Amino acid sequence: MILFRKLLFPFAILYGSITYLRNYLYDKGILKSYSFDIPVIVVGNLSVGGTGKTPQIEYLIRLLSPNYKVATLSRGYKRKSEGFILADAASTVEILGDEPFQYFKKFPDIQVAVDADRKNGIEQLLNQKSRPEIILLDDAFQHRKVKAGFYILLTAYEDLFCDDLMLPTGNLRESRNGAKRANLIIVTKCPPNITDSEQENIKKRIGVDLTIFFSTIAYDEKVYNDNDSIAVSDLKSTPKILLAGIANPNPFFDYLQTDKDEVMTFSDHHHFSGSDILNIKSQAIDKIIVATEKDFVRLNSEILVKQLYYLPIKSKLISNQDDFNQLVLRYVTT
Repeated sequence: MILFRKLLFPFAILYGSITYLRNYLYDKGILKSYSFDIPVIVVGNLSVGGTGKTPQIEYLIRLLSPNYKVATLSRGYKRKSEGFILADAASTVEILGDEPFQYFKKFPDIQVAVDADRKNGIEQLLNQKSRPEIILLDDAFQHRKVKAGFYILLTAYEDLFCDDLMLPTGNLRESRNGAKRANLIIVTKCPPNITDSEQENIKKRIGVDLTIFFSTIAYDEKVYNDNDSIAVSDLKSTPKILLAGIANPNPFFDYLQTDKDEVMTFSDHHHFSGSDILNIKSQAIDKIIVATEKDFVRLNSEILVKQLYYLPIKSKLISNQDDFNQLVLRYVTT
């Protein structure tokens, strides 16, 4: 597979040229970007998936929603619907997509919307009777049609954008120079014990004159379903099925797995078919199933409620959390 991607390098040059031209046209105003009269914050990346956008959006929701009317706007990846949709009691994971549906279930006091056309989505949100005061755009760093006021760029510790190449040889959606559009960068999924010297080395490698923060994934001490919870410490002696359909499931497995467990992996944002459900149920007879939170929202109506649990995660800044919070709050209050 690696050799095949290297053979595609001429196409990476072509793809890079196309994205460069597109960004140039937006930078020069030949293609029009649209601004709005409320704070709009983008959380995105330069690469394809796996940088931890969902926990970072949730971090911002927790930071901002106590004092502001917050809305999230996502594309709704792999949803079985089209156009603008504002989540309501009739919404399902099929209608919204897994990540927006997760926001909707976890944060009932915010507005959750999906629209592939972010400009239209923002306009629709601003026309709602209950108008949001802040909009969080999920995975919209390359959506140049909207000119947001604040850009948070994520790059994963084990897959820094500065070490990557353009698609299809690498995983970059656009040139590394796109990082200059960001207001700040977060290196995500770091080891919690990352040293100051390693952080400084990464900053030098990234080589962009921006404030750079470092975050890690904090796992909950319990797994949950709609009716129950179990301490992770109590799970260690319990044979179980660990199930994940995310870009990088290894940390999830490492946190929970023992020799008695069986692991089931699926592609990122996988839609579980009837045969998938039957296979899961057949392997999980007399066992509990622990899934990632994204997979739980897709499976919750398909698996016995008492059998299926999820492990919550949070994005946790390793240091300078107050500085990060103040940068965001300063933007939304000016």
